[in-house]
Amino acid sequence: MNLNELVGYFKDDLFLPEIKADTKESVLEELVEPLLKNDIIKNKRVILETLKKRETLGSTGIGHGVAIPHCRTLAVSNVQLVVGHSEQGIVYKSMDGEPVHLFFLIVAPPQEKSNLYLPILGKLVEMLRDKDLRKRLQTIHDFNEFVTVFQGG
Repeated sequence: MNLNELVGYFKDDLFLPEIKADTKESVLEELVEPLLKNDIIKNKRVILETLKKRETLGSTGIGHGVAIPHCRTLAVSNVQLVVGHSEQGIVYKSMDGEPVHLFFLIVAPPQEKSNLYLPILGKLVEMLRDKDLRKRLQTIHDFNEFVTVFQGG
């Protein structure tokens, strides 16, 4: 998966410039909401239950202010990626114990022909290891700015 392919999964209507939630559970709900609002899913309960179950295996807060909650579910027919930003940060039980500012929710069907779920997850983890990128992403205010920064601009 290259950068341009990954950026193709970012969508303005699945971008939250300022998350209002203040708990791990409420941030997951807020991240799933655009999928419901844009008729990508019919019911968010199934996804939320799956995400919460996934979190019991280990926090998807990967450290350095980043969380990548993810799951496979029959609630979607193809891979979806929701991006959220929290200026104040949210306590998320991350690996490093730090608050999370950047959220990348990935949901995918249990089986997908293109098999993009893990490549997308891997590319995000790889890119978000870059301290400068994380720092610049934490200053974004809108979708276009996010995409520009993510692409290295």
